Amino acid sequence: MILKYAFNDLRRNPGVNLALLVVLVLSSFLMATGAMVMERTVGAVNALFAVAQPPHFLQMHRGDYDEDALAAFAAEHPEIDAWLIEEMVGYNSAALTWERPSTGESGDLSESLIDNLFVTQNTEFDFLLDGTGEIAHPAAGEVFVPVAYQQRFALKNGDELRVQTNTGTETFTVVGFVRDSQMASSLSSATRFLISDADFEQLRAAGGIPEIIVEYRLTDPTLANDFQNSYEANESMPKNGQAVTGDMIRIINAISDGLVAVALMFASLLLIAIALLNVRFVIRGTLYDQVRQIGAMKAIGLPNRTISSLYLSKYAVMTVSAAVVGGVLAVFATHALTSGIQANYSAAPVTAATVLAPVLALIAVVIIVLGIARGVLRAINRIEVVNALVHGSTLDERQAAKRAKRRARRVRRSAFEGYRGGNINRRLALIDLRAEVGQWVLLPLVFLLAAVLMTLPTNLLTTFQSPKFVTYMGAPEADLRIDLQFSSDIDRVHDELSPALAADDRLNNVHEFANELAEIEGAEGWEALRVEVGDYSGDGIEYLHGQQPAAGEIALSVLNADEYGAAVGDTLTLRRGGEVVTATVSGIYQDVTSGGRTAKLHGDPVGAVTGYVYYATVTQGQDANEVASDYDARFADATAVPMHEYVQQTLSYVTDAFTRAAVIALAFAIGVVALITSLFLGLRLSRERRRSGALSALGFSGAELAWQLRFKAGVSIVLGGVVGVILAASLGELLVGAAISASGLGIASLKFIPNPLLVYVAYPLLLIITGMVAASLVARQLRRNDTSAWLRA
Repeated sequence: MILKYAFNDLRRNPGVNLALLVVLVLSSFLMATGAMVMERTVGAVNALFAVAQPPHFLQMHRGDYDEDALAAFAAEHPEIDAWLIEEMVGYNSAALTWERPSTGESGDLSESLIDNLFVTQNTEFDFLLDGTGEIAHPAAGEVFVPVAYQQRFALKNGDELRVQTNTGTETFTVVGFVRDSQMASSLSSATRFLISDADFEQLRAAGGIPEIIVEYRLTDPTLANDFQNSYEANESMPKNGQAVTGDMIRIINAISDGLVAVALMFASLLLIAIALLNVRFVIRGTLYDQVRQIGAMKAIGLPNRTISSLYLSKYAVMTVSAAVVGGVLAVFATHALTSGIQANYSAAPVTAATVLAPVLALIAVVIIVLGIARGVLRAINRIEVVNALVHGSTLDERQAAKRAKRRARRVRRSAFEGYRGGNINRRLALIDLRAEVGQWVLLPLVFLLAAVLMTLPTNLLTTFQSPKFVTYMGAPEADLRIDLQFSSDIDRVHDELSPALAADDRLNNVHEFANELAEIEGAEGWEALRVEVGDYSGDGIEYLHGQQPAAGEIALSVLNADEYGAAVGDTLTLRRGGEVVTATVSGIYQDVTSGGRTAKLHGDPVGAVTGYVYYATVTQGQDANEVASDYDARFADATAVPMHEYVQQTLSYVTDAFTRAAVIALAFAIGVVALITSLFLGLRLSRERRRSGALSALGFSGAELAWQLRFKAGVSIVLGGVVGVILAASLGELLVGAAISASGLGIASLKFIPNPLLVYVAYPLLLIITGMVAASLVARQLRRNDTSAWLRA
């Protein structure tokens, strides 16, 4: 009986029920898709890690090192399960070109800003895998190229990769593309090419820059941080490079697609909120319309639980059906959204979690929706038989009396008592809105949530794409960045490059900083600390606390400040060039590069310098791209790039993720507001048939009644959209900033850098236009029908 009643009720109101069903399907779809993308991302990373076996701790190093000291250190630490030294040869991107013999196409990799490291396959762990997930083994003359380069430069098997060396050109045939558990993300500062042992020796002898990674697998991965402290406290260990733990490798690998999953689940929560508002509105409207039927059922002895079950069954059928449909659609969407994951990492195996993750997400949606529906249906318990049958009221006597008193206090001889002329239709619409504010509150709430849904992902995207985002990367705002690292004669190139930049009238505000490896006194002794040394006066970096360093001062990134428990004004003990010095912490800034652990020291470099970085602005009328190309051609050992390109490449995985999330959120927000506006106004129109009939009998035309409906909808839509945009820009910034801070990227306080015309003008207008189009389509019923007949109905 219950199911028969449910299906009959669904057939009686197909338009209303279909609109509500679509919203429930979208909610279920997004929640299940978010859960599945998250599970597939983690599964793909885990599958890659299971075969590739990345290190639990690694230390990159450039320069001389003592292999015997490394062996002695390993012997002293029983927590080490295995260790190795991976030798690498680095080449500048400008030295790498490719050609496709079958078509004659060619190109170079000069656009890439990351370090290109040629390696051989490891034998113990940290393996590079081919497209099938197997450990790759190139033959002589063959190369496996990173998947990221395959995607960016459209490389194919059979292409020829050429490396310009000091002794000539080395040519390799591309035979595959490697999945790298260490360096797959754009947030990594380097990438690895896999070649044979013989080719590696040839490249090293031909002038490549040697570098190593000291890698460790531990018996217990949770000991990585303590192990890092022990490693850095040992003075004989090589430390001229970035140190990374296994947890950071995992975060960097999963962050981009993980952000898509989080965005989808956030969008789902907003849609669930919209669905719940509509469920509540529809149920209350149903109880109001069918109160006499409920009174009759109570009169013949049906208990409240049975009556509630009749109505709840309808929403149970709708919600479960929506969950099933949304779950099926999520399977196809997840496959499309995770295709990049499989290319970069691995095909995640199907496990129990693959099924449980979306099922639990869908169950959560069903429980939430039915819980709200059950709560609203408790109103049936308060309906009295006499009031329901005689007065058609859902209120008991006490509630009816209270409502009557409230209305009596507000009653006036006429709603037009103070009317002094003007637009009478607008006056009537405003009066109706004021009298029925509780009924109309749904529409602005829906548009508020929709505005938040479409604005937050876009604000995140524009923030990470903005040239100003370099201040979150430990760099000043500039037009041009030049890096000098891979050079066998770095001092000579520096002595030529610095005067050239200073004398170039195309450039202003040239800042030069040297990369120096210092040491800091930590809890367990001396630890390596990478610092940028130079003149920071007027550097343009935004500091979270304090200011730029002056003489005798140092500024720390957020993660370094947290690790050493340092605050502005504290004194740190450093060791530079063998001498112990002290420096006062002048400021704390945010940085997502180099694992988020950097520092800035005022002064001149001391001891060995591992590289230089230059920032400059171009004069008016100059093109940063042309200037960068000029310096690339003149100084082959330096990499010059426009700053916007540097930001784009470094954050490409993250911005790609936000782009997908923003497009999905925008499409769903527009679709939902169109559906809900049509649903809500259709129900309001049905509820106000007698009112519309009375106004028609008094001489108001169908066009005037339609105008009133559109006006009321417009006021509600504009109010909700504007408030939603304001909330997204204020409260949304706090919530998103907290989530980004918890991710461990090195950003503690995120401030949106929005596109004002887009999010504050175009998006609200798009919402308003969508809502008004839907309202106009519903209002056409008032123009076409004989509304005076509704008074008799």
